[in-house]
Amino acid sequence: MSPRACPCTPLLPALALTLVAAVGCREPADSAFRYSTDASSRAGLAVVADGVITGNEGGTVVRLDRDGRVVWRVSLGREVAARPVVVGDGVIVGTVAGDVVRLGMEDGAERWRVTGEPPVLTPGVTDEARTSVYFVAPDGAVRAHAVDTGKVRWRAPAPKATEPAPDSPRGLPAPVLAEGLLVVARGSAGLVALSTDDGRQAWARDVRDVVGLEAWRDAVYVSARPGRLLALRAKDGGSLWEQSVADGLTGPPAMALGTLWMGAGAAASPALLGVDRESGKEVARVTLPDPLLTRVTPIRGELLLVPTAGRDGRLLVLKPPSWERAFALRTDTPLRTAPVVLGDEFFVLGLDGRVMAWRLKPPPEP
Repeated sequence: MSPRACPCTPLLPALALTLVAAVGCREPADSAFRYSTDASSRAGLAVVADGVITGNEGGTVVRLDRDGRVVWRVSLGREVAARPVVVGDGVIVGTVAGDVVRLGMEDGAERWRVTGEPPVLTPGVTDEARTSVYFVAPDGAVRAHAVDTGKVRWRAPAPKATEPAPDSPRGLPAPVLAEGLLVVARGSAGLVALSTDDGRQAWARDVRDVVGLEAWRDAVYVSARPGRLLALRAKDGGSLWEQSVADGLTGPPAMALGTLWMGAGAAASPALLGVDRESGKEVARVTLPDPLLTRVTPIRGELLLVPTAGRDGRLLVLKPPSWERAFALRTDTPLRTAPVVLGDEFFVLGLDGRVMAWRLKPPPEP
């Protein structure tokens, strides 16, 4: 076992993971492991059949099994700032230096490498056929790579010079796939939907300052920082509904447990907002200790994992229908990327580069 993975050793006080149960003294989750990647990270976690893969600012990519053991660990030399893309028998990783690399799933060996591309700051996505992976450059340009060779299949240029340039130096929101289209938020240049076959524009909408996108069935949901929430038809960009839901939105929308969730509110009054996906009307609002900057994640079909970005790094676990707190975990590092789930086990990545996992205990007998 890696010396960085310590599922059985008590934690040092400075790194304590505090479990606060809402019912009696029965702890509803057991710590599975903690693992340090040895550098801070904003990449997020990619889930695989038996664990997770992540990268860090030192350029390390690591695959862990569900017990925190290292399956493989490789160095790409430059920061990995975006979540790796798992596809077939490999994982595709981009760096801030503009390298795109495919690593073998079993051994981490390099299968191909493309260099000289723009920095990869936004997570890539792959199509249903698993033949192409799509990346959005910081300037809003889009390209499709062949999964098997890395060859660029097509490019869609950045917004014209006469249009406002994208305004997110740390990366644009992750694109989504819906109805055979790749929907991309380009900062102040608005939304565009591109054909996955050849990159041709299918539709565009003047929706700016987008925080994030969610594709669900035949709709695309768009959260904008000023507090707008939109539902668009995926095939043509037509409006299904639009609502002003908060003074400001801090996180991308995420469909979970029948509700569309996102972070909302100012820094002094952060909240988790839930809306009805058919109308955009508010159905739930939960006060948070710190802002929610990423997506929420369901687990066991009955609980909601809500990561917060404050120094305490609290991961809240909420239960319906009132969305009261079932329990909370304190990680002592900001949580700015979404948790991932494998069965009853859930994983988070801290900003300090630690991967942490817990296992839910079986529900009590009735």
